[in-house]
Amino acid sequence: MSGRTVSSAILILVLGSFFATLCDVFIKMADVDVAIFQFTFFRAFFMCLFLFPIAVHKYLSSDKSTATLGLKLHFIRGNMWVLAGVLLTISLAELPLATANAVFYTAPIFIMLFGAFFYKERLSIDVLLAAILGFIGILVILRPTEITFSMISAILFAIVLAVNSLLIKKLPQEQSMLYGLFVTQMFALPMVSILAFWEGEVFDLGNIMFAALSSVCSILYSVSCLIGYRYVESSKVTSAEYSGLIFAFLLGWWIFGETPDLGVFIGSLFVILPLLYLSHRDIRRLRKEQLLSNTRSNLGAG
Repeated sequence: MSGRTVSSAILILVLGSFFATLCDVFIKMADVDVAIFQFTFFRAFFMCLFLFPIAVHKYLSSDKSTATLGLKLHFIRGNMWVLAGVLLTISLAELPLATANAVFYTAPIFIMLFGAFFYKERLSIDVLLAAILGFIGILVILRPTEITFSMISAILFAIVLAVNSLLIKKLPQEQSMLYGLFVTQMFALPMVSILAFWEGEVFDLGNIMFAALSSVCSILYSVSCLIGYRYVESSKVTSAEYSGLIFAFLLGWWIFGETPDLGVFIGSLFVILPLLYLSHRDIRRLRKEQLLSNTRSNLGAG
């Protein structure tokens, strides 16, 4: 699986989506009354621990001047990761796995909306319609007869995830993604350490294994994205990531005995189908542009 062809890239991203869902499973397996800041600290610590050998290798084998690039941005993303980790843990503690993941998949909608606001990207009627349908989907999925903190946390997690994803565009291209991820997690440690100390909960060894396993899955997901999007145009393969929702349905049913009702399925369709349409539209546009470019080249050669 080199990721150099569309089919192999899709397979890699599907595996990545599985690891991302598995990460949520391990977080959900932690005690319902888990010390949230302590658990988030363990996740950041293990990610640093596992990434350290890779970061050292990248540092020694690349231009040393790139190691200090984008530190301010890594600091911002690291502390946003702490916020995202806390929101993720809170939402998964109460919401069913499939329900939470269906809400998480609204992140691309927020990415498009924020992209228009921060980067002045064009906001078409199709994108606005996808956003409206996505928010309808959230209401159908959650059916909030009463607003709970876990519901709010799931939506806020999608928003923070979207902002953090947009910040990736500003990361230095010369820097390895995994090295950058290590630096980001290093910057996350001081804040989450202070929060864990302030939380004052008893040190819980029982949840360390779940924190470590979720960290491994997060890294594997990041690696899959690095390979899956490296050689192939993102618009051709990004829809493969929505397979994570299928994994959430299956793992939620198999591990936690959760049976998603009709509302979750319908709401998920409201969220996913418009995004799939936009992805398909982009593929068609790129094909037309490539065909036009080839035609001009042939005319020029003639």
